[in-house]
Amino acid sequence: MRIAVYCGSGLGTNPIYAEKATELGIVLAENGHGVVYGGSKTGLMGKVADAVLTAGGEVIGVMPTHLQKREVAHASLTEIHFVETMHVRKAKMVELADAFIALPGGGGTMDEYFEVFTWAQIGLHEKPVILYNVNGFYDAILQHFNRMLEEGFIRTEQKSLIRVATTPQEVLAIIE
Repeated sequence: MRIAVYCGSGLGTNPIYAEKATELGIVLAENGHGVVYGGSKTGLMGKVADAVLTAGGEVIGVMPTHLQKREVAHASLTEIHFVETMHVRKAKMVELADAFIALPGGGGTMDEYFEVFTWAQIGLHEKPVILYNVNGFYDAILQHFNRMLEEGFIRTEQKSLIRVATTPQEVLAIIE
C-alpha cells in the first residue's frame, strides 16, 4: 500500500513530533508500505521521508512549483511530481494513496486531512483516513468531532470514519 502522510513543513516545538514522524516512517517502510507526501525535505515532512528512505521504502513527493524554493524539494525521493497548484497536488496524492494519515501540522495539514475525510464522508472514496494523535495533538479536534456528532452534523453511521491512532502499530492495524 501507499500511504499519504500529511504533516508539518516545520518541526513544531516539541521534539516528540520529529521522533514519532521518524518512527512512523520506519514502521511503514519495514511493513512494505510506501509513502506519498508533499515532497519537502524540511520539517516533519522531511523526517518521514528520510526515515522511509533509510529503511529501504518508496517515497513519492508531490509538490506545487510555487513551493519548490520555499520548502526545498527533497532530492533523494523515489519519485517526485511537480504540479501547478495545491488543488492538483491534493488530487494527485489522493490518486496515488490507498490510505491517509495526518501527523501534527498546521493549516495545510488540516486542509488536506479534512478534504479526504469529507470525501470519505460523502462517498467519493472508501480509503482509511487517520489522525495520528501524537502527544494529544488532536485531542481538541476529537472533542469537536464528538460535538459535531452530538449536534447531528456528522451522522451516527459515519462515526466509524473518525479513525485515530497513537502508535505506529495502531496505524498498521487500521490500514491493514
